[in-house]
Amino acid sequence: MPVATPQQYAAMLDAAQEGDYAYPAVNITSLVTLNAALKGFADSKSDGIIQMSTGGGKFASGLNVGDNVLGSIVLAEACHRLAERYDVLVALHTDHCPPDSVDAFLKPLIQATAERRAAGNGNLFQSHMLDASNLPLEENMALSKELLKLCAENEIILEVEAGVVGGEEDGAAGASMESVPDDKLYTTPEDMVKVHEELSSIGRFLFAATFGNVHGHYKPGSVQLRPDILKSGQEAVMSKYGKDAEFDLVFHGGSGTPRHELEETLAYGVVKMNIDTDTQYAFTRPVVDHMFSNYGGVLKIDGEVGNKKVYDPRSYLKKAEEGVANRLMQACEDLHSVGKTICGKV
Repeated sequence: MPVATPQQYAAMLDAAQEGDYAYPAVNITSLVTLNAALKGFADSKSDGIIQMSTGGGKFASGLNVGDNVLGSIVLAEACHRLAERYDVLVALHTDHCPPDSVDAFLKPLIQATAERRAAGNGNLFQSHMLDASNLPLEENMALSKELLKLCAENEIILEVEAGVVGGEEDGAAGASMESVPDDKLYTTPEDMVKVHEELSSIGRFLFAATFGNVHGHYKPGSVQLRPDILKSGQEAVMSKYGKDAEFDLVFHGGSGTPRHELEETLAYGVVKMNIDTDTQYAFTRPVVDHMFSNYGGVLKIDGEVGNKKVYDPRSYLKKAEEGVANRLMQACEDLHSVGKTICGKV
């Protein structure tokens, strides 16, 4: 099945909202991590979201090129071809574009989709994220409205964020936990109403409201999540504008979050949860195990020739792919998306 059409992606989000489950959104940087994502979703019989950041796109384009737009397009095109061999739906998304990268990153990718559509092909990407949370809300919404109009013209969903997610993810988002005032880690009901009022008439969007969540991994007790923030915000919006005003919410910084806290957010409208730190570790851990277990073979020690079978990158990258796929399957379990693919039904 190819990558989801705009109509199928909308149906995916509707199904998650109605069924109180969410899709893992996994960051990729290479063909290996792309294949791992497809395997994890397919083995879980779950639809899902595959995303890339500015840094991931830059890495994918190679050291001599370093072009985040080109790298993102290459990964997206590869996904369109590979996804045809699977029986689940995936949507392609870009993660955490800051305001100063909109013209150099987001707009060229929106244009790439526009060109594909003009040629009679499907969207390259189904959604993009603008992370203007570092701006005052008025400026954030002004930029969000501009981009949402561009996206809506091409049946692309825009993800926006209000409030600050602590920590750092790929150098493109977040802030030092110590430098962020506590009130900025929690989106207020008033801000959520404002976001609805500014954007709802333009097109469909995803909303990353913040409730104390942070990027990265922290020891228990370091992060104080307040999922009730999401509940209060949703209630404020729906009490004023009705049930149809319910947000499709995004949970950033999902790595390391206890399952019961993940599950609580599902009841409040979370339909997408970003996972990156945990899958990075799931990639690296089996590679390290391989190196330690085959030390004398992966290195040419004491004049020996090593063992080509164990220093062939495929020998350990296959293990890395399996590790990421397994961790993604766990995320599907945690978010209750297992077995709920709508592939073939829409």
